[in-house]
Amino acid sequence: MSRRWIQNPNRCADEYLDGIEDFIEFARRHNPGATRIRCPCRRCNNTLWETIENVGFHLVRNGMIEAYSIWNLQGEQVDHASSSNAPRVDNVEPIVDPNDQVMGIIQDAFPFASTNINQEGEDDVPTPIDSAEFEQYEKLLKNANQELYPGCESFSVLTAIVELMHGKIKYRMSNLCFDYFLGVFKRMLPTDNCLPKDHKHAQKVLHGLGLGYEKIHACKNNCMLFYKEYETLDTWPICNESRFKMTSQNRTTKIPQKVMRYLPLKPRL
Repeated sequence: MSRRWIQNPNRCADEYLDGIEDFIEFARRHNPGATRIRCPCRRCNNTLWETIENVGFHLVRNGMIEAYSIWNLQGEQVDHASSSNAPRVDNVEPIVDPNDQVMGIIQDAFPFASTNINQEGEDDVPTPIDSAEFEQYEKLLKNANQELYPGCESFSVLTAIVELMHGKIKYRMSNLCFDYFLGVFKRMLPTDNCLPKDHKHAQKVLHGLGLGYEKIHACKNNCMLFYKEYETLDTWPICNESRFKMTSQNRTTKIPQKVMRYLPLKPRL
């Protein structure tokens, strides 16, 4: 079977995922009874031993060493001439693409997704998993593995949303502006694309990653936050500054003078 899938930059493409399955089957067939094998992902670089199941997960997250097309360290037999011509895999620098990063974020947000190995090399006792949390994990994994549109190898649904939301925050787009461009992009793509139609739906997809934030109104003079016990106030008693902007006719609007975006730390740890 062709091993061109190793060069595929999209770790969520069917070709790449099918290739991983073939590699795992190959490893089991050539290492009967073995519980651990050398991991050929870019991070482990065939120097670390992992369970066969973990090797599969590493290959999705980190990608396989691109030069490693002859799997001799997992039992493939090659003649001397072939092995001497095989490319070296020492000191391979990891190449990061958006799909790899998204899979890493999912693993960080849901540690139960991979088997934990303690320092002695033994499996840790499984941690109970909340059903709602596992359901959220499955939804994210589905979006991470789903192509943005049929045949798209560069972006999964989740990767596209993360990239677009990053641009929104970086360039301080309003929700209205973001919705407009999202609609334009969606019309540019093939009709069977899976891009969310607006900011609200994009946020729902990212909810389980702990990447959301809370908007809190702040005093114009930076002396307080309209938060918790002060949440219902319209003016701050110390400086008497209004919470909301005023019109030229000195009328109060519902537009806050200053907004702080609070990113909860706990979901990110």
